[in-house]
Amino acid sequence: MGYVFDFHNARFYDNWFQNPANRFALSLETDLMIDMLKPEKGRTLLDIGCGTGESLLKYLEMGLQVTGIDPSPYMLDIAAGKIKNRADLHRGFAERLPFDDNFFHYASLMTTLEFVEEPKKALEEAFRVTKDRVFIGVLNRYALKGFQRRVKGIFTSTIFNHAQFFSIWELKKIIKTILGDVPLSWGTVCQFPFASYRFVSMLERNSIIQKCPFGAFIGMVVVPVPRYKTTALSIKCRVNHSIGAVEG
Repeated sequence: MGYVFDFHNARFYDNWFQNPANRFALSLETDLMIDMLKPEKGRTLLDIGCGTGESLLKYLEMGLQVTGIDPSPYMLDIAAGKIKNRADLHRGFAERLPFDDNFFHYASLMTTLEFVEEPKKALEEAFRVTKDRVFIGVLNRYALKGFQRRVKGIFTSTIFNHAQFFSIWELKKIIKTILGDVPLSWGTVCQFPFASYRFVSMLERNSIIQKCPFGAFIGMVVVPVPRYKTTALSIKCRVNHSIGAVEG
């Protein structure tokens, strides 16, 4: 089942975005997602682990038809208060999505894999219901910020005590076991301290710097090209052994 946010953690998570530095980090993450996913207006998108609806708001601004799913009723209550009736919200788990194959054009998992019980199964489901592109956003195992969060969890209780962190190479390995060699691209943000937002913002959005594999947030876009297994079949035919007379 993974970790389901209770009332206290849902409120803490939502309040976390009120901090200016955290809002800046969120803007970098969502901008990276939009740049990589390149969604077209009017198309459908599933936000898996939609949480309190911060990503949903961005998708709605872009004119997408949005559906969100999350296992926490407290997270969904907060999200519903923000978006009203502008998106469909469902309570459910990433490992068991209640949607048909290829139902959505796009899907996104923004810091969702960290809290699911079976990350591979969650990705399998995301690829199953999506026909164009899937965006995966995770906290980087090898970033300095990720290390700080894990150390802090040793001495105090935080939501990151329930999280598992990933690297670019781990994500690629999981995706390859599911889909094989499919098109994908990646980038990272949150590389620097936020001492000067204006200066750091320019660096963070530089395409060369985003190719550093040690940013605190990893974004990866996958094109779930379907694979088909072929089997050689024997051909059976009836041979007529009778030979007619040949007249010369």
